[in-house]
Amino acid sequence: MAVHRSRALSRAGFLERLFTFAFRGLVYPQIWEDPLVDMAALEIRPSDHLVAIASGSCNVLSYLTANPARISAVDLNGAHLALGHLKLTAARHLPDYESFLRFFGEANSHENVLAYGTHIKQHLDPASRAYWDGRRLDGKRRISAFANNFYRHGLLGHFIGAGHLIARLYGCDPEALLKAEGMAQQRILYERHVAPIFEKPLLRWIIRQPASLYGLGIPPSQYRSLAGDLPEGIGAVLRQRLENLSCGFDIKTNYFAWQAFGRRYAMTGDAALPPYLQRQNFEKVRARVDRVRLEQRSLTEMLAASPAKSFDGYVLLDAQDWMNDEDLTALWTEITRTAREGARVIFRTAADERLLPGRVPVPLLEAWTYDHARSRELGRKDRSSIYGAFHLYRLAEGP
Repeated sequence: MAVHRSRALSRAGFLERLFTFAFRGLVYPQIWEDPLVDMAALEIRPSDHLVAIASGSCNVLSYLTANPARISAVDLNGAHLALGHLKLTAARHLPDYESFLRFFGEANSHENVLAYGTHIKQHLDPASRAYWDGRRLDGKRRISAFANNFYRHGLLGHFIGAGHLIARLYGCDPEALLKAEGMAQQRILYERHVAPIFEKPLLRWIIRQPASLYGLGIPPSQYRSLAGDLPEGIGAVLRQRLENLSCGFDIKTNYFAWQAFGRRYAMTGDAALPPYLQRQNFEKVRARVDRVRLEQRSLTEMLAASPAKSFDGYVLLDAQDWMNDEDLTALWTEITRTAREGARVIFRTAADERLLPGRVPVPLLEAWTYDHARSRELGRKDRSSIYGAFHLYRLAEGP
């Protein structure tokens, strides 16, 4: 795997393989890239064929609201693909918007388990059905997570829960931010309930351990890049980003903040939900789910098996942070070969860095134009606030 850069018996190699082990199950119950930023950068047209890394598939479904012709989504994690198939099948077969919102918005009712058996299970592919009917360590079926706040599950859900536990040990209550009336009060509540935690010796020790951030999906290579963003180190970087999440956007319309501080969505209307869960978009999503194809394979493998000039938009998430130079070159070789005229590529990096220059051969990069101003502008608008930078490349015009 690309995440393995060091010898197996070295300390770095052990951490890399521990990370790989941690990523075998469900990691992201919700994806942490802002789909509004993605769609603004991609400028999706009705003729577009998009290719994306699926992760939790929230954004794949949200892109459907912009009416692309097709979306090909891939992921190496079988749990993520099972979640994607569950969402697509539920959108198609649940009886109405209310049942869909209850399932993936509230995600906290035994009615969801009953709806799975009545409306969804028989329409799932065999692998996804086997996953959701499979048993967890506590003996319960995996689908039962939707009766017990699904967003508290998965590696990220457990990580956020651990953060809340540490905060409470020190007398802080991050959930208090959700009661803020206006952004000025958000700042006050952040200073009272979140900022003090970063001064505590226990948390400072924990975040100095690379393995402690696996729950954020940060492999050892990303950890090292992230730690270099500020002279004060990893703690200062995490504090800065959490401050932006807390204070940089109106919390009433930032569902990422609700997931971080409340471990749920605010059920107060469309503005507080991902696009695919908004009432105004439900019929669009339902009508277009057949445009999505999910595959369990690497993005490079999928592109290599595709015809030349076949895609218009590429969504790489932060996957390149995991890659060595050889992997990056192989990926961009296939992106360039399969890109149609006017193609766009978007991705994020944990650190505030360009990533590709000096690591991908110059002739490959010269086929693309980096939109620095638009990348910076959209990066500032990303409500998730967890990444160092957002990047937009466009296929350069021919001579």
